[in-house]
Amino acid sequence: MIVDALILVDVQVGLVTGPDAVPAAGHLLEVLTDLAARARAAGALVVQLQNDGAAGTPDEPGTPGWRLHLPVGPDDVVLRKTTDDGFAGTDLGDLLTRRGARRLVVGGVMSEMCVSATARTALRRGYGVVLPHDAHATYDIPAAAGISGAVPAAHVSRVAEWALGDEVEVVPRAADVAFR
Repeated sequence: MIVDALILVDVQVGLVTGPDAVPAAGHLLEVLTDLAARARAAGALVVQLQNDGAAGTPDEPGTPGWRLHLPVGPDDVVLRKTTDDGFAGTDLGDLLTRRGARRLVVGGVMSEMCVSATARTALRRGYGVVLPHDAHATYDIPAAAGISGAVPAAHVSRVAEWALGDEVEVVPRAADVAFR
């Protein structure tokens, strides 16, 4: 599958390194680093979304955890956001329109929140969305008394993919995505 742009969602130090890192963060970072390198080499648009988390969270603005983990390429665009949806309150939609992007690959954290919300809005706006299974991650959901046991992060990520419906193109590996 061929795409025009890469949207990296909240790949921030506090979410992918240290004690607050999502499970399997090391593999996720390898996958996202490769995607970004291939996108840049093809001259595709690379957008890094950066979440401004609440005080005391790993992505609180100005803290070491808030910084973007992946290097920002010379032509990358960094957009700060304050909600799950990367389109809400940002220039993302206008930027994609100006650059003529129609098919996007989305990756980052957290699968069921910011990745899902950004992908959902992209779909609603008519973009083609490719979501590689190995390019997004989240946390385990803790057990809830009287409701369920703990839910492993891998299951949460898969449910997030499923919940996006049949419009999103879920693929097993980011390595199978090509850029134009």
